[in-house]
Amino acid sequence: MASITRIRACDYLFHLNVFRSSFFKKNGTQSALWFHSSAPKHVIELKMPSLSPTMTSGTIVNWHKKEGDTISPGDVLCEIQTDKAVMAFETEEEGILAKIYVGDDSSDVQVGSLIALLAESGEDWKNVQDSETSKISSEISPKPEKSNNFIEVSQQSEGFSKKSMILGPAVRGLLQRYGLSPSNILASGPRGLLKGDVLLHIQKENLKPVPISPIEKPIISSKTAVVESKKPAVAKATVKVQNLTHEQEYQDLELSSMRRTIAKRLTASKTGIAHAYNTVNCKVDSVMNLRQKFKNEGIKFSINDIIIKAVATALDLCPDVNVIWKGDQLIQPTTVDISVAVATNSGLITPIVTDVLARGVLEIGDAVRDLAERARGGKLQLHEFQGGSFTISNLGMYGVNEFSAIINPPQCAILAVGGSRLELGDGGKPVTVMSATLSYDEEAISPVAAAVFMSTVRSLLESPQSLLLGHRSLLT
Repeated sequence: MASITRIRACDYLFHLNVFRSSFFKKNGTQSALWFHSSAPKHVIELKMPSLSPTMTSGTIVNWHKKEGDTISPGDVLCEIQTDKAVMAFETEEEGILAKIYVGDDSSDVQVGSLIALLAESGEDWKNVQDSETSKISSEISPKPEKSNNFIEVSQQSEGFSKKSMILGPAVRGLLQRYGLSPSNILASGPRGLLKGDVLLHIQKENLKPVPISPIEKPIISSKTAVVESKKPAVAKATVKVQNLTHEQEYQDLELSSMRRTIAKRLTASKTGIAHAYNTVNCKVDSVMNLRQKFKNEGIKFSINDIIIKAVATALDLCPDVNVIWKGDQLIQPTTVDISVAVATNSGLITPIVTDVLARGVLEIGDAVRDLAERARGGKLQLHEFQGGSFTISNLGMYGVNEFSAIINPPQCAILAVGGSRLELGDGGKPVTVMSATLSYDEEAISPVAAAVFMSTVRSLLESPQSLLLGHRSLLT
């Protein structure tokens, strides 16, 4: 039986499923009689979060929860690929996941857009799903703008009642190639046919491409390159013939939002920062012999671990290079935090080894391996790759001898490390040489400061024993 409630002022009537029955007056005061047929609903809208300062959109990689699952504070709902990395989206709310609006592998989801509904514990989450879907469908399915790259058609089929349907270039090409009509194919996309829908239909019906009638070969005169046609020809009009009988197969490659953002930021850095360069050749025989000596005793570390320690020590000795921008103000951090470039399937990411000066070489190696492993698995937290005062990019393991890198703002410098190679040294003896190139912001770092820094790095690498002892004095 429906319960009766008298309400004088309420801003949540529609949210509580309350409706008015009648007005009446009592003692000069106008009141109203209201009814509700169910307990008040509490629905939480889960929206696309901003997981980095520069994030405007992202990709939902996969959901860890499904509709109907109970959610507790701290649960990971889904993994989101930002412009920096793949990160876990946790919630501090509790309830039942009533509806997922944006599924797995959904790209270009704008920050702030609705992605799911969370119902209060104990409610019939299916009813919440049904009643709320119609109210917010317009928010999650904005009508895309028309462009020259898309066409709209009308489709009358199950799930689509004369809705405008968008056909992308890839879908259009498949329809034309196989002579198909979009109205005969079941669409699964929110606004129409997807490429996968057409490919599934082709595979299911075992269709073959429509043969293309060969184009009549033009007759080319031996005297001129003018094509003679049956139609009135324009004098000396050359015609380019395109071979359409053998269509080349290709595969669409989708760029991740992370790669696009990296490209935009590096383009802005290269065009907006006064890049200057300084290259030194370091003799690394001492480093390699020292590493082999410790390896024989069961202590393992990499050449890159020594390089990180040497760079941090050089930055401590040359503080004019350990600077970053904070808006328009140049500042000098109190610690040396080194960002190390790590390649992932989604793009390049730079996790940070913090306070390198306070760490030994073995501890640096452990930290780099842990950060690299979690970076490739998309498990880094925001603070683990946001910040840093200097970046090292090492491509020596790929056989690259020498290269230059682009500065990663707001940092002011990045060191590009190449692989080692044998060269003839003094007295005709072979020596192992490694090239390192510093890219620096000439507005923030003077050429003299950059030269002193690189000379210090070379000295430290050619006499690495001091790094293991924690000695910071400039070697001569």
